[in-house]
Amino acid sequence: MFEDFFVRALLGGVLIAIVAAPFGVFVVWRRLAYFGDTLAHSALLGVALGYLLHINLNFGVILVCLLVACMLYLFQQQKTLAVDTVLGILSHSSLSLGLVVLALFETVRIDLMGYLFGDILAIGKSDLIWIVICGGIALVLLFVIWKPLLLISIHEDLARVEGVRVDLVKLAYVCLLAVLVAVMMKIVGLVLVTSLFIIPAATARKLSRTPEMMALLAVLFGSVGVVAGLFGSYLLDTPAGPSIVLAATGLFVLVFIVPGNEQA
Repeated sequence: MFEDFFVRALLGGVLIAIVAAPFGVFVVWRRLAYFGDTLAHSALLGVALGYLLHINLNFGVILVCLLVACMLYLFQQQKTLAVDTVLGILSHSSLSLGLVVLALFETVRIDLMGYLFGDILAIGKSDLIWIVICGGIALVLLFVIWKPLLLISIHEDLARVEGVRVDLVKLAYVCLLAVLVAVMMKIVGLVLVTSLFIIPAATARKLSRTPEMMALLAVLFGSVGVVAGLFGSYLLDTPAGPSIVLAATGLFVLVFIVPGNEQA
């Protein structure tokens, strides 16, 4: 009925939505929405370092994203600057450094648009396997730190009193998030990945009474956004990634204009 590439795009998009939704719950709660943009800018530095050090470009991107996550964690520990200020500094400085390093290679041309917007319709079987393996490991690790991370998000000082290793849990979460964004960004582009982290979770927040319910609803909204966006793209001949983002945004607007729902 449908071409193989369309079925793979549907499956890949839904899998990414399933993986991204539980992480997105904490992205929304901990106000880390700009973390994805910071990783996007730092990805250019990762590509530049890949050329400079003659290593795999994907490995370079993951390495730099992890470094940015660790720096964010260290700055948060200082508590002298707001999170958005720290993200702004890291974002622009890493982008500038990446541009300067790339300028040293006169013959190198980078497809930055490919990293930013990707092409979900180009997902292959190996990409699906990569999503399942990386996403599965990330979800298992998130499940392990779910309760302590939830307690930290509610009241950090109370979490310390309860014996939670706050610093370790926070560092583990930002590193998991950085690796996921770096890996998925190469497959479907950063705009779609960060959107699936943020928009479904923000949509689910108004309808949820518990964190677990919010995560499950975020999975549902993310998956519906992927399916609706891809079929809309198929029928209207529009770009697939932006169509998915618009479909997810439409669900967000629909939920928030319907009165009578209570926020978690």
